[in-house]
Amino acid sequence: MIETRDLTKKYGDLYALDRLTLKLDKGDVFGFIGPNGAGKTTTMRILATLLNPSWGEASVCGYSIYTGSKDIRRSIGYMPDFFGVYDDMKVIEYLEFFAAAYRIKGPERRKKCEQVLELVDLGYKRDALVTSLSRGMTQRLGLARVLLHEPQVLLLDEPASGLDPRARIEMRELIKELRGMNKTIMVSSHILPELADICNKIGIIERGKLIFNNDVATAIKQVRQKHVFFVSVGKDQNELAAKKLETYPEIGSVELENDNESIKVSLRDDREDGSFVPERLIQEGFRLKSFKEEEINLENVFMSITKGITN
Repeated sequence: MIETRDLTKKYGDLYALDRLTLKLDKGDVFGFIGPNGAGKTTTMRILATLLNPSWGEASVCGYSIYTGSKDIRRSIGYMPDFFGVYDDMKVIEYLEFFAAAYRIKGPERRKKCEQVLELVDLGYKRDALVTSLSRGMTQRLGLARVLLHEPQVLLLDEPASGLDPRARIEMRELIKELRGMNKTIMVSSHILPELADICNKIGIIERGKLIFNNDVATAIKQVRQKHVFFVSVGKDQNELAAKKLETYPEIGSVELENDNESIKVSLRDDREDGSFVPERLIQEGFRLKSFKEEEINLENVFMSITKGITN
């Protein structure tokens, strides 16, 4: 559905996008991660045929960005980070205006508008002025607009930008619903834990270069050098339990943390399954309070893979 090869955008001596190569299949939800100025928006604008690359190839839904721009625009929904709205229009009028631009006519136009309002949960605001909407509602209205013509591909540039926690959750659930409709989605965001929840693939870009492109599980596996667990036992016996754990040959290191409130256990490099830790402690007569594996999320992945360099 989306394919690029050596896609490059250069401004003078600055590479905004440097030989980007990626491929997204139907139904993929691709999380595009990178600092400001890394090249995320440049990529999306090129794919939306709003910006010409310096060189390289790209196609969307099988259409080349060079020869099939009209077909691409019929096939995609592009939602930029910040978009203009017509403040003096009602919500339903705003959508009908864009439905007309997509050449949706007659009763079908009103039907489509009502459907997308229902999808983004804005039906109760259909007769409200656009200017009265909150930032979160405006973002959902923008998403409703790009869904009017039932695009196969969605390019969502920071859809959760500036939203409060509740609005971010609502946007995340909405993207999940679109994923269930088998849309191919490229979504950029700075809220990394939420991308892990909705994406099956992620790409990390820095200074225009795509430095990681794979699924979330592979990213976490690449970052996780050792399997680490946190365990705690009852009656202030963590120190005694730690000494016992140090005798186990499967364990690489043991550390007491948080004023002896928990024990950090690192397995040897060749071990992954730490389930033996609580089992043996219980056999030794300790009362287990808690046991959990160290969490590795997209923030850990991002910090590990990137160098913090910007253009």
